[in-house]
Amino acid sequence: MKTFTKKFAIITLACSLHGCFVAGVAAGAAAIAVVYDHRTIEHTLQDNSLANNISDKINKVPALKNDSHIEVTVFNDVVLLTGETTSAANRDKAGDIAKSVSGNARLYNQITIQGPTSSLTRTSDSWITTKIKSQMLANEDLKSGTIKVVTENGTVYLMGKVKRDQADIAVDIARQVSGVQRVIKIFQYEN
Repeated sequence: MKTFTKKFAIITLACSLHGCFVAGVAAGAAAIAVVYDHRTIEHTLQDNSLANNISDKINKVPALKNDSHIEVTVFNDVVLLTGETTSAANRDKAGDIAKSVSGNARLYNQITIQGPTSSLTRTSDSWITTKIKSQMLANEDLKSGTIKVVTENGTVYLMGKVKRDQADIAVDIARQVSGVQRVIKIFQYEN
């Protein structure tokens, strides 16, 4: 692990000297997330495939593609729809599509009825997610690889299979990050 940390530090330093610090941090955060993700490769691929299938079908509906901002996240077979759309009918349509593709997976439709958020809001959401993940990784008491963090318009969604004490630590970390409006737990609890 020391070798990975040294390589990450060197890459980050090199990128910052060339003006690509943000890209380096994003790539580093993605690499760290992969290292700490405790799911099997097959399970990760299944989750990604399901999310892509749902997204593709949602994007085939013009009202959902053009008048909405909808994100699909799948983690441990749990489907989370977030974003914004202009009507309850559109929200329900996205949910129906997700159900038809996901079969028996648990679905949480958290799409709000409003116009799509701005790119500035989405950038802020990404920054909030990065800060939360970084603080989770730094916490020695938390197995952060079992938790997925999604931020949409200041609302943080925490997903994963965890013990209750792990969930409490994750929620406390998320609540303390600047810009977080509220935290929603979508956990599957282990004994």
